[in-house]
Amino acid sequence: METATTVLEQELLTKANEVIALLAEGKFIEAMEEYLDDNVQLFEGNNPAKIGKDFSLAEERKLLNTVVAFHGYNVISGPAVKNDVTFYEAVMEFRTNDGTEHKFEQVVRTKWKNGKIINERYYHA
Repeated sequence: METATTVLEQELLTKANEVIALLAEGKFIEAMEEYLDDNVQLFEGNNPAKIGKDFSLAEERKLLNTVVAFHGYNVISGPAVKNDVTFYEAVMEFRTNDGTEHKFEQVVRTKWKNGKIINERYYHA
């Protein structure tokens, strides 16, 4: 039996799609500035969390300073929502200044509170 999507879930789907649209344009910093909570916890796989919006932004800027070509951020499936959590699957591709081509296939699990991302984990393949 299917259940109706709640108003909160509809709002979170909208926000998730807004984030995805920014990422697809390579606007990672803009997405983070707009949607991360000040006390966010971001996890890459099983690595320790990056804690706090300011720290997470600084780390992202370090990474982006090495990117010389952004090839895309494409959502394969989703987003989906259940309660205060959204999920989607995406592929991100870019080249860094050392000539390395990177392709990350990932599932992104995002927990939201008051319209902001409070906890996010990237599961990579």
